[in-house]
Amino acid sequence: MSVAECGQAGNVNTGDFDPAAVICRRARAAGAWVHVDGAFGLWALAHPEFALRAEGVPNADSWATDGHKWLNVPYDNGIVLVREANDLRSAMALNAACLTTTDAQADREPSHYAPESSRRARGVDIWAALLSLGRDGVADMVAGSCHQAQAFARGLASHGFKILNQVVLNQVLVSFGSAEETRSVVDKIQRGGILWCSATVWQGRTAMRISVSNWATTADDVQAGIDEIVRAAFKE
Repeated sequence: MSVAECGQAGNVNTGDFDPAAVICRRARAAGAWVHVDGAFGLWALAHPEFALRAEGVPNADSWATDGHKWLNVPYDNGIVLVREANDLRSAMALNAACLTTTDAQADREPSHYAPESSRRARGVDIWAALLSLGRDGVADMVAGSCHQAQAFARGLASHGFKILNQVVLNQVLVSFGSAEETRSVVDKIQRGGILWCSATVWQGRTAMRISVSNWATTADDVQAGIDEIVRAAFKE
């Protein structure tokens, strides 16, 4: 298989999803491999309200997601899943005379399934987070963040600010007018200490990107964030 198709589940700007069911069906017909970038969106499968947006994602051949976003574990925790273990091993395995070899049928050599030979035990952080949260905890966190993003969008729109995306997951794009005006608001927010939002460019338009993913965020935090953004936008 030499052809690959890559789709997104939860775009980091808009939270939107590519039509995975269609992509996978057409790729299968063409004999192509399908990979899904699901840094945010793969976690949507944990909650029935948002899993529908990821329809077809489980039909892919491989998936990538982050632990440092919704799971809130250290930054360098990433996850790659491959439908067939042998495909991952054939892509990642390395051999050298200085390396200890094992019987592949009897033992699982970690370095044959990852891009590094030596690393800290990153998987422990993810395991601990999942053990602590459980499936219901992950689902509640996903739903809570998505509902809070919707609250951000409603609150900011009520003050006359332009929401540039349909809020389908946990991302909100807001414009405050010109690119210079929007960057000025972002700068004030980043220096204010109440919440942190980044600037981005979406379809040629500069926006402030709100990404709700902290497990500790509350409805009061969202309202405080809206109030801070409004102050920053209208402050002389």
